[in-house]
Amino acid sequence: MSDTMSDNPSSAPFTGDLYRPTFVAVAPNGGRRSKEDHPALPVTPQESAAVAVDAVEAGAAMIHLHVRGADGGHSLDPDLYREAVAAVRRAVGSRLVVQITSESVGLYGPEQQIATIKAVRPEAVSMALREIAPQEADAKRLHDVLEFCGRERIAPQIIVYDRTDAERLARWVRAGVVDGASTSVLFVGGRYVPPTPAHPAELVPLIEAVAGEMRDFMICAFGPRETGCGVLAALLGGHVRCGLENNLHMPDGSTAPDNGAIVRATVGALRAAGLRIGDANALRSLWGIEGR
Repeated sequence: MSDTMSDNPSSAPFTGDLYRPTFVAVAPNGGRRSKEDHPALPVTPQESAAVAVDAVEAGAAMIHLHVRGADGGHSLDPDLYREAVAAVRRAVGSRLVVQITSESVGLYGPEQQIATIKAVRPEAVSMALREIAPQEADAKRLHDVLEFCGRERIAPQIIVYDRTDAERLARWVRAGVVDGASTSVLFVGGRYVPPTPAHPAELVPLIEAVAGEMRDFMICAFGPRETGCGVLAALLGGHVRCGLENNLHMPDGSTAPDNGAIVRATVGALRAAGLRIGDANALRSLWGIEGR
């Protein structure tokens, strides 16, 4: 028998896809950090648009937008969101899904958050479970805002910070409060306060608790293990959010020069693990918002 590769199927090149596409989102600023934390952190629509250009060229499929008021602080002002979204669209067209946040950063109540979603009608929105619906009695509020998203073809992503959040979300999916088949979940590793870097192992219980109930899941992670957390999540079938909102470092611990460098490092690590990177149109298809 010949010893050539062609005679040995186990050594033949693999030509298919072992995994579905992995989507990478850039989270360039968040609502808490400023240029004092990192000079490349964007605070204006024009700066966010410049990040969008770099991020899409680096392999990102989505940008997660926060906007800032005149004082530089976190804002949910619909007009500021419209301005930022328009700037990103002028810069990259449809090459990125544009997701806004409804996160309160301790400044807004649930009704104000929902009012912003309804006023902006974004392509996609993230909302923290513990902010939009902090109590069991708030189930109807969450159900109603998700129904609104469904009618308006807005892709919702529910943020889960710990096992308690994850288990409550899973319970509400089983109770019909949340339609898991049309809703994404974002798991958060680590914390702002007290400053706590993420570790990949802490994400596993969250993924186990609720990921199987949802359409798809994504992770974000504080600190220099961000890339490692992303690779773990992607190998388990999830997607990755990265950038200066949560992490100021490259995988080797050095200070990241900018958001684009973080996205490139993340995409490189995912590809090295055998994963295929998906683009914005593929993400829209997954989330059911094509042609919106």
